[in-house]
Amino acid sequence: MALNLVNKIWKDKAKGEVNPLAFSEVAQELAKKISEEGGGERGRQNKSSQLRKYYDAIFNLNQRTKIEEAKWNAILAQLHRQLALVHYAKGRRLVTQSFVAMMDELIKAVDTPKDLQTITDFLEAFMAFYKEYRPGN
Repeated sequence: MALNLVNKIWKDKAKGEVNPLAFSEVAQELAKKISEEGGGERGRQNKSSQLRKYYDAIFNLNQRTKIEEAKWNAILAQLHRQLALVHYAKGRRLVTQSFVAMMDELIKAVDTPKDLQTITDFLEAFMAFYKEYRPGN
């Protein structure tokens, strides 16, 4: 399932130009879709606490790039490790395929520390909107 996030988040990824609506309309639309797929406000899948773990891990990796930019390959490897953890959660039926697809596309779009900053910002906006759709969990 392709969500085509690279073209929705960046106007021109090669130039690093972000779509001005990425952190509002795109993030909100995706938060609503993933919440509904997880069963809505009281759903058993895609609980906000579960999704927050992945955001926190990516946020921390992004923070590390500001301190340890020379270790970019190690940080990038840890970022890609998150994909294995997302797929593990899917296997345990904690997250849905749309969440896996979102994380897959976002992580695979990261080539530079600036890209990591962009997806971190996108996930922050996504999580903010997600809490609106899943306030209780």
